[in-house]
Amino acid sequence: MKIGFDHEKYLKEQTSFILERVGKFNNKLYLEFGGKLFYDYHASRVLPGFDANAKVKLLRQLKDKAEIIICVYAGAIESNKIRADFGITYDIDVMRLIDDLRSWELDINSVVITRYTGQPAANIFRQKLERRGVKTYTHTHTPGYPTDVEVIVSDEGYGANPYIETTKPLVVVAAPGPGSGKLATCLSQLYHENRRGIKAGYSKFETFPIWNLPLKHPVNIAYEAATTDLNDKNMIDHFHLEYYGESTVNYNRDIEIFPVVKRIIEKITEEKSMYQSPTDMGVNRAGLAITDDEACKEAAKQEIIRRYFIAQCEYKKGFADEETPKRNKMIMNELGLSTEDRAVVAPARVASVKACEKQMAKRCTGTSIMLKDGNIVTGKGSDLMNASAGLILNAIKHLAGIPEEMHIMEPGILEPITKMKKDLLNSRKPVLDMEEVLIALSISAVDGSNAEMALDKLEELRGCEAHSSNIINPADEMIFRNLGINLTSDPEFETEKLFYT
Repeated sequence: MKIGFDHEKYLKEQTSFILERVGKFNNKLYLEFGGKLFYDYHASRVLPGFDANAKVKLLRQLKDKAEIIICVYAGAIESNKIRADFGITYDIDVMRLIDDLRSWELDINSVVITRYTGQPAANIFRQKLERRGVKTYTHTHTPGYPTDVEVIVSDEGYGANPYIETTKPLVVVAAPGPGSGKLATCLSQLYHENRRGIKAGYSKFETFPIWNLPLKHPVNIAYEAATTDLNDKNMIDHFHLEYYGESTVNYNRDIEIFPVVKRIIEKITEEKSMYQSPTDMGVNRAGLAITDDEACKEAAKQEIIRRYFIAQCEYKKGFADEETPKRNKMIMNELGLSTEDRAVVAPARVASVKACEKQMAKRCTGTSIMLKDGNIVTGKGSDLMNASAGLILNAIKHLAGIPEEMHIMEPGILEPITKMKKDLLNSRKPVLDMEEVLIALSISAVDGSNAEMALDKLEELRGCEAHSSNIINPADEMIFRNLGINLTSDPEFETEKLFYT
């Protein structure tokens, strides 16, 4: 994939602009951080060259000036809401986020549980954090929001929330996902700061949509494809257009809420806001670091197809309504894209057909991966291992120059594992998955054989595209993710059985 984004320029531009915004508010800015702080693979896919951890690297440059508040919605804790890209609940993700931020030497101020109404699961979560030394606060629903500004900006509104004491000029307010109450937390803090005579300000850091790209640019359309479950839509920021005569792009929720946010800020500060549009509120400089527009367009189109497959599978699993994949299909049609435009799709389906012919089976899984040299390698299941494990072995054998017919592990190494799974662990499907095969490969690699040569090639799979003709099990899905492989699947289960792991 061609590089289309200058990461170093982005960090420089973004750092400078955030510090400039802090200075405009007497060195006290509450910065709402949208999107992912870590592992922003969507951004790295649609902007080739973007570092998936760019945001946290940015914060590390500002660590002497910044501290972080993490918000999580109490209802998400109570319902065990899952963060889809990691397969973990929001409360667990908050703890993971704290650990990751601390490993980057960043200062965690506290966690805020928002829209709290005494949910038992939220109480347990709060106890867990406090007993590990993490300060926690609870915010209730703000009375009068969003229409009654007089009540919102009063002791009954934001004043009912506890004040979170902060000491640094930049306070980043982040969350594990959307709808976590970041904006309300920022505005509540603005209320308390101004009551204390501190003229603090608010801004928003959201990478997508990119305000200075065209409305129908594929990078911006890819953002819509990634948020069809939220029904987000990109729009021209008419506030910005009317005031400045300049066409910029934002999205429906920010544009709709802007008049309310502006009125609240002006009521809190008792001054006219410096913001004339939601674009003004933003501090995103990503568009200025694009170096190859065509490369980003092509990468974004591939992401749109990926999102269609993801939405189809989420619907099949029961995690999404039927409108979500329909919206993704409409977005694909808008750009004239089809599933076959993803190069790894057809080979995986062909591999599935061949596997079924060989095994005389009704339904089989075929997999494929496109390597960085452009070659496509396929995989299928066997009596020893599943199709995902077979694919990875075939791919690293190809990269190591090992003939396809040559074993890199003796079957005698794998068979005892299969026997143990079947006879001792009572596994319903004793064939080996990706993790088990890779562990066996690691053990085989100690003697300096072909296994070691192949194992050394695993890192070269990072950033590659892969596809499976069937939905794969969650454990293998996590391994693909950890290896940095961008996997999609056809929305079909490998078996008619209802229970699978």
